[in-house]
Parts: sequence; structure tokens; C-alpha cells
Amino acid sequence: MQRLVRYDPTFRCSYNKIEGNHLTSLNDFGLRAMHNFSLVKRAFSGCCLLQEMTPSCNMVSRWKRKQMVVQDSLSGGKLVMFKSPKMDTLKSNMLLKKTMKLTNQDIIGSGGYGTVYKLIINESTSFAVKRLNRISAEQDRGFERELVSMGDIKHRNIVTLHGYYSTNQYNLLIYELMPNGSLDQVLHGKSAPRKVLDWPSRYKIALGAARGLSYLHHDCIPHVIHRDIKSSNILLDHNMEARVSDFGLATLMEPDKTHVSTLVAGTFGYLAPEYFDTGKATAKGDVYSFGVVLLELLTGRKPTDESFLEEGTKLVTWVKAVVQEKREEYVVDRNLEEFPIEEINHVFTIAWMCLEAEPCIRPTMAEVVKMLEQIKVNALA
Repeated sequence: MQRLVRYDPTFRCSYNKIEGNHLTSLNDFGLRAMHNFSLVKRAFSGCCLLQEMTPSCNMVSRWKRKQMVVQDSLSGGKLVMFKSPKMDTLKSNMLLKKTMKLTNQDIIGSGGYGTVYKLIINESTSFAVKRLNRISAEQDRGFERELVSMGDIKHRNIVTLHGYYSTNQYNLLIYELMPNGSLDQVLHGKSAPRKVLDWPSRYKIALGAARGLSYLHHDCIPHVIHRDIKSSNILLDHNMEARVSDFGLATLMEPDKTHVSTLVAGTFGYLAPEYFDTGKATAKGDVYSFGVVLLELLTGRKPTDESFLEEGTKLVTWVKAVVQEKREEYVVDRNLEEFPIEEINHVFTIAWMCLEAEPCIRPTMAEVVKMLEQIKVNALA
């Protein structure tokens, strides 16, 4: 294995001096898109759409501007399909019938928010269906409003929500299916044969996940805080492109506690230190969690690794201690047989910036995207 050269602290400062076709300050990264008039116009049209929607009282199927609503008088449930080229080719009764036949044999995963099933419509069309426990009746209207907003979010690095099915007992969220599972499964899965990610793949996943999270933070109106960034919420499509998933679910399950929650919104090992003091979910908290994911990609170690728990430490403190002791060769994932040392060092530096103890010192996700992109620009120069 190649020995890792310690990262250069001047790397952080170099990004404030980008010249040529690049922006001159990190604070300018990604902000221009927020002032795009077309985005604002679409946001206002979305608000008008919400005001125009009314629940269907009879067993009817009718197209709205952005969704189809199907009331099922037999089950008492309601199927909502968001308009898209993929959904336009499906018959609502077929989707409803297939969804109702899901069993434990169709389970492909589970997490803090619910169980995930694989829904096969035909040879060319499949979905991932997440089952959530029903919330209180008083919160139903806000719940559906949030789901409609989630259905409007379209980005190449975000998992698409195609629709949902709602009953008195539970809710089903219908997502596009990611054939290569999650980053957590690829990095830490025990099933054989297990795919080993090379460095170009890890870099692509890091950049894709950063772009998806940056879109939620900066380009969505209103902005979206994920609240649970971790490797199991970064899914991989057929091209091993990263797709951020489960955004907004923390808010959905606690709609009255968006800003301050009495329950932990997030996963141990990924949570920013200030969260335990304030209980507030913030964009900079997401940035910290993303920094942990970067360390995962670099080291191949889980934040909740049993060895860390036994030693009373965690991934972040372990990596810092090893680097300070100049034993960097023990940090990089041993499955990485070849890697460009400078790129590895630069990604380590970006991770440390995301993991700053003070939230105000951490970069924004738009800045993180620019720094990751700059690594390849420098490599090609």
C-alpha cells in the first residue's frame, strides 16, 4: 500500500485564491442559483397548486396538474401518483393491486423510519416502497403537504419520490428503486461476493452525494435540512451514482418539532456535537454528518464500529489521533490498492473542514461541492 502523505493545511486557504473561470471566494459558491427567477417562479406556482388541491370524496381517478389521486373505497386508502414519464405509463389499478400484495418476502431493508419493500410491476419497472406508521389524524394535512413538496424535488443525485399510499393505519412511500443498494452495504456489507470500491468510484460517490445535499440546502425553496445524513441513506443507481434518500422524513415523522426536537433526529456517530446541546437540526449539522461519510469512504470503517465502542472512541477521534501520531498508513482503507495521494489528502482536508467543532467555521455544502470539483481540476492541470 502507498504511504499517505499528511494533508497540507494550505489546501484550505488555496480555495480563497481561485482564479480564472472560478469564483474568488468560497462564500460565493452555489449561491447564484438561488437568485434564478425561474426557480422562484416555480416555487410560487407550487404554492398555488397546493391551494387548489382538494381531497377526493368518491371512488374516482382524476389528473391534477402534478398528480393523480385514486380513492379506494374498499380499503379506505388513497393512492397518489406524482406525474412523471415513468408514472404516466402505469395504470393506477395495477400499481394499487401490486402494492397491496407486498409481503415479508419482498422486504429489502429496514431502518429507523420503516421497512422497505421491493415492488415489481413488470420486467422493466420496479419501485422501492417504504412503510411508515400512521401519524395522528390532526397532522395528516401537513403530512400530505410535505409529501407533495418532496415529490416536486427532482435532481440526478436525489432519490425520486413517485407517490404514496395512505390508510388509517400506515403510509407507503413509493420511491424509484436503486439497484446497487446503499453505500453502507457496499462498504460494510458481509454478503459475498462484495464489490470493492476503487478510488475513482469513491470520489464520484462523494461528489454526487455532496451535489444532492447541496441542492436540498441551497436550491430548494424552502430549503431542506436532511437531518440524517449517513452512508445507509446514500443509495447507488445502476451507474454507481450517488442518490441521497430519506430527506425530509425526520420532519414528516415529527411535523410539529421541525426546529427543536425532544427526540434524536439522526444516527449516533454522524451527529454534530452541538446537536446534543441545542436539539436543533441545522444545515451545518448536515455538513458535519457528510464529513463523517467522507471519512467512511476514505477509511472503510463504520462510525459505529465495535472496536470504537470497545475503546470508548469514535471514527472522527480515531482518525485524528492516528494522523497526529503520523501513522497515516493505518487510516486509508486497505481495500484501496492504488490511489492518488494528493487527492486522498485533499479529501481528508475537506472532511476536517466539515468536522469543525464550531458550526460557523464549517463550509456550506455548496462550498464542499466546489472544493471536491476543484480536486479533479487540479489533477488535470
